Amino acid sequence: MLKVFCPKILLMADCDKMKRLFFVTNVDWFFISHRLPLALNAIRQGYDVYLLSRDTGKKQFLQEKGIHFIDIPFDRSGSNPVHELKCILLLYRNYRKYRPNIIHHITLKAALLGAVAAKLSKQHNVVNAISGLGYNFINGRNGGLQKLIKVLIRITFKSKYFSFILQNPDDVNMIREFDLVPLSHIFLIKGSGVNLNEFVCSKAPDRVPLKILFPARILLDKGVMEFIGAAKLLQGKFMGKVKFILAGDCDKENLAVLGEEKLKALLVTDYIEWIGYQSKMFFIYTDSDIVVLPSYREGLPKSLIEACAVGRPIVTTDVPGCRECVKSEYNGYLVPPRDIEALADAIELLINNDVKRKEFGVNSRLLAEKEFSIDKVVQQTFDIYHSLYR
Repeated sequence: MLKVFCPKILLMADCDKMKRLFFVTNVDWFFISHRLPLALNAIRQGYDVYLLSRDTGKKQFLQEKGIHFIDIPFDRSGSNPVHELKCILLLYRNYRKYRPNIIHHITLKAALLGAVAAKLSKQHNVVNAISGLGYNFINGRNGGLQKLIKVLIRITFKSKYFSFILQNPDDVNMIREFDLVPLSHIFLIKGSGVNLNEFVCSKAPDRVPLKILFPARILLDKGVMEFIGAAKLLQGKFMGKVKFILAGDCDKENLAVLGEEKLKALLVTDYIEWIGYQSKMFFIYTDSDIVVLPSYREGLPKSLIEACAVGRPIVTTDVPGCRECVKSEYNGYLVPPRDIEALADAIELLINNDVKRKEFGVNSRLLAEKEFSIDKVVQQTFDIYHSLYR
């Protein structure tokens, strides 16, 4: 049961007045997968909760949960200034109309546009939750655009009324270096949390072939090519004994998407299989033996904290976000990004060592219980909300 927190200096009546909470993010499905438990808890605590996001067909579902929905036509990968100004104007009008007590921006783009609207409408109590600095902050990529975004961050986010939630220490340090807000306004919360009662620890199946799972969208910066490359390096040794499974959709709006046709050309019958988007990921994890995410950079990947909760050994990259989910030789292995041979070697170690797989799986669950519980994440977030009123 989640605790309801009210700071001592506030009367209960004052807490009841903290009614209107705006969540702002690029797209509705991301909110459902990453922030719905937080919103539902806010409703239980007496908040009137709104989601401002692009509607991809989830509006009715969210309204049935008690969440007001306002359609803002965010373009996740676009950079048309006219369209971005339109979104800022729509946000501004809604901020002015409803005067929310708290605005919680989620993802970098929504936060940048929302911050402009918040300043123009003189909104206080703004939380910018940047869940990974993403595609444009990966070393050696989009240098010009990266510089532009850094300039926009410096201009847009500087305000004494803003607070920041980051998901890993590297991103915390980057925001601190921008000198945008007092250090007391910068918070580290490790990811979106996982429901430990739903994602229960389970024993791996006793069967052949072993299943190696890639639980992510089919994006280049998630390391999909490295995953497939490592599988092919191991094919001669393990064909028929191991199967590599990709569980995720081709996110066509993302600049880093591989593309469905290119992906299908790389698959190998009965060895490398793509099962697409899966709405019930718990069952996909429980049917796997090893979870692999060779990402180039993350905030803190939900897929890995879910894998930890289910009790699976993990191979991932030693990069921001991923390294927070794995302690090398404790619950998995960390390998350098973009290193197919190192990735294959780490996967092979686990394929060949049943004892290690079981040991690392137990430790993954312990790590999830200590660090990634949804109850802990929700409570930390509400502590931040309440601190805005002190």
